[in-house]
Formats: sequence, C-alpha cells, structure tokens
Amino acid sequence: MIHYKAIGKIMGGLLMLLASLMLPGIAFSLYFESGDHGPLLLSAATSFVIGATLFFSLSKQDQNVRKREGYLIVAISWLLMTLFGMLPFLLSGATSTIPDAIFETVSGLTTTGATILTDIEVVPKGILFWRSMIQWIGGLGIIVLTVAIFPLLGIGGIELFVAESPGPTSDKLHPRIQETAKRLWYVYTGLTVLAGIMFRIAGMDFFDAVNHALTTMATGGFSTKNASLAYYQSPFIEYVAIFFMFLAGTNFTVLYFGLTGKFHRAWRSDEFRAYLFSLIGIVFFLSLPVYYYSGQQDLEKAIRDTMFQVISLVTTTGFVTADYTTYHSGLTLIFFMLLFLGASAGSTSGGIKYIRHLTFVKNSWLEFKRIVHPRAVVPLKINGERVTGKIITHIMNFLLIYLMIFVLGSIVVSLMGYDILTSFGAVATTLANVGPGIGEVGPVDNFAFFDPFTKIFLSFIMLLGRLELFTILILFTPYFWRAN
Repeated sequence: MIHYKAIGKIMGGLLMLLASLMLPGIAFSLYFESGDHGPLLLSAATSFVIGATLFFSLSKQDQNVRKREGYLIVAISWLLMTLFGMLPFLLSGATSTIPDAIFETVSGLTTTGATILTDIEVVPKGILFWRSMIQWIGGLGIIVLTVAIFPLLGIGGIELFVAESPGPTSDKLHPRIQETAKRLWYVYTGLTVLAGIMFRIAGMDFFDAVNHALTTMATGGFSTKNASLAYYQSPFIEYVAIFFMFLAGTNFTVLYFGLTGKFHRAWRSDEFRAYLFSLIGIVFFLSLPVYYYSGQQDLEKAIRDTMFQVISLVTTTGFVTADYTTYHSGLTLIFFMLLFLGASAGSTSGGIKYIRHLTFVKNSWLEFKRIVHPRAVVPLKINGERVTGKIITHIMNFLLIYLMIFVLGSIVVSLMGYDILTSFGAVATTLANVGPGIGEVGPVDNFAFFDPFTKIFLSFIMLLGRLELFTILILFTPYFWRAN
C-alpha cells in the first residue's frame, strides 16, 4: 500500500520551499524597478498557500517512506515544481503559451539550459533571476535539499536520496543521510558564492555575476545575455567559468574530500582521474584542428575556445563562447559525440556519466581476457573494490535504454517534420541535459521554432535524462504498482 498522506505532506513542504525561493527575485525586481514583482509575489503566494494547506492538513502519522514512495515523491515533486515554477513566466508574459512555460521551466529545473526565449535581455530582472534560481534548485536536486533542511518530516531520507540520485556510485560522506545532504549543500552553496565573487572580480556587474554563479555551479548554462558568455569577450571570465564548470562536473564527494584536505581519498577515485585526464586529452587533440579550421590567428584563443566548449559540453553546462558547428563537419561530429559523455556521478551534471563509461570499457576489456581464459575468475574493480554483477547489469541496461530513447526520440521529432540533424541534436542535448546541439539547435540557436507538442515531448525527455531514466520509466511498469 502506498502512503499517499506522507507523499502529500512532503509535497506541501516542497511547495512552501519553492515559494520562499521566489522571494529573492522579488527583491531584484524592486531594486531594478523592472515591474515583475507582482507576478513573482502572486506565484509565491499561490505556491505557499497550497503547500501550507497540504502540509498542515495532513497528519504526521503513517509517514514511513519506502522505496516505492521515494520514486513517486521524486516524480510528483518534479511535476509540481514545473507546474508552480512556470507561474512567474506565464503571469509576467515572459512566455506566451503553456508549452513554452513548461519547456523553459523544465529546462531550468533539469539544468538543461535550452531556451525558447528569443531575446533574453528584454526579460525583466526578477524573472531572469528566477530563471537562474530554478537551475540552482535543480542542481543537486530539490529532494536532497529538502531532506537536508526538513528533518521534521520524519521520513526515511535514504529512499528519497537514492531515487533522486540513482547513479551507480555508493560513496557516502556520513552514515546519516541528512548529514550527507547537508554537507553536499554546504559545498554547493560555498562554491556558488565563490564563483559569484570571481565573476564579479572578472568584470561582470553584481546581477550578472550572481546569475552566472548560480547557473555555472548547477551546470545549467542559462545566461542573462543573448550571446551567453561570448557577450563579454573576456578571457578572464571564460577561465573563471572553465574552472567552476570543471568543479561542478566533479563528484561532490570527491570535492568534499579535497576541500577537507583528504587528497588521497579524492585522488583514489578512478572516475575523477578518468574525468581529468580525458578532458586534458580531448582539449590537446582538438586545439590545433580548431585553430586551423576556425581561421583564428591567436593560438591561445583557439586553445581557450576548445577548452571552454569541451568542458561546457562534457559537464553539460551549455555555456557558449564560439559556434563549434562552423569549424568543420568532422569537428562538429566530435563535439556532438561529447554530448554522450556526461561528467561525474554525484555531480550536478547530466548525461551518461564517466563512471558508467569507465565500467563499460573496463568490463569490455576484461571480457577479452575471459575469452582467452574461460575458467579464470576475472573481477572488475573500480576504486580498488570489486563491482558486483548486479551493478554491471544495471549499467549495461542503462546504456542500452539510453541509446534506445535517443533513437526513438529522434524518430518522433523527425516525424513531426524536422530534419534528421536537428532531430538528433534536439534529443541528444535534451536527454543529456546539455543545451546546445547540432542542426537548428546549435550553440547560437534556440528551441522557439518547435511546435507545442515537440516542446512538451522534449520536456519529458529532459526529465528522463535528469532523473536517469529508471526513476521515471519504472512508474510505467505494472510491477511498480503491484508491489507489496
């Protein structure tokens, strides 16, 4: 039996939290006199009243959350965050239709960064800040935040944490899940503040620095400028963004160990070493081709552009300083393939994640040894520990289902009348929660031209990618609803 009262009470707490996070946008609106404080205030009041009604009207009894409730809470919470998070966009007129508002909100919450806004710089300041805030909320997940600050709910937080972050990593900072969530958010918030300070020192004004700090650490990529970070034409700003995008794509457990001086534990991570050295290798091998085909006379800028685009795509941030689709068709294909990498598990990035690629490559390599020595026991090890067959099977299934969704999703979009390159680009970038793709959704384009059905479909694809497939897909299976 599913405990719907427990789910409803938690949803009430989430909506009250969402309402409180709308308040800073009101302050920015009043300060800049942008005239959008009314829609934000009405949205916050609506969210708070409905949330408080749910939270205080339901009893505290029967609040034990099992795995099934955990998956339902995550799915329903993202739906509610979308429905109430889109209110400021609709009420302010920033988006004119419900599909547009849904797409922009889901893109923010899932930290995808794809947008339907054709002129971002005319959007009122309060709405722009809310647009950045929803990416920051989605960075580590609204559920993890709630588990960290709402212990009064009296629920089994581990079920929520697992459903929100279903990756294969099992590292824990602390045996108590609330303490783990709190420490992750301390790191997340601290690095966000530091990024804002660095962007301000690099030359951004206060408002832009705050917004870009929020979306950089969330690996979201929403910008306050139409040209993204290319607007500033500042190497300093780009290097600051590169540094913090790299950190945001690192497993936050590894970051915590590094920040607390436990460097040996951080360096012990096979995934972190693969993430670091592969980025160095990709940038090294692409810099000269980019220098040659871009026609630049400045080698440093070519290297910087390469580094920026590679890290932006791999970490699924999606900031833009150059249009990689103008270089060469071969380079465009390579940059497109980066959409399928993803950064580290336990980070704010989307995508497949390095740990899955690493497990797949290691297991495939060991399979040759097993063929030669069929009687030998050849275990797969990550971080010096043996990987169980259950985890390997889970990862193989994930990769297969991910590929199937990419192919089937591309077919659906192409059947709606869009060319195959655009269809591939749109589905790949939304499934990986990146933002820019190829075709008509390249780095300097947006998603405004899609029809309403396709926008809703791509929004669903973004949710699938953000919650790593199984959290959503399991709800469509009869086994989930028949479980005891």
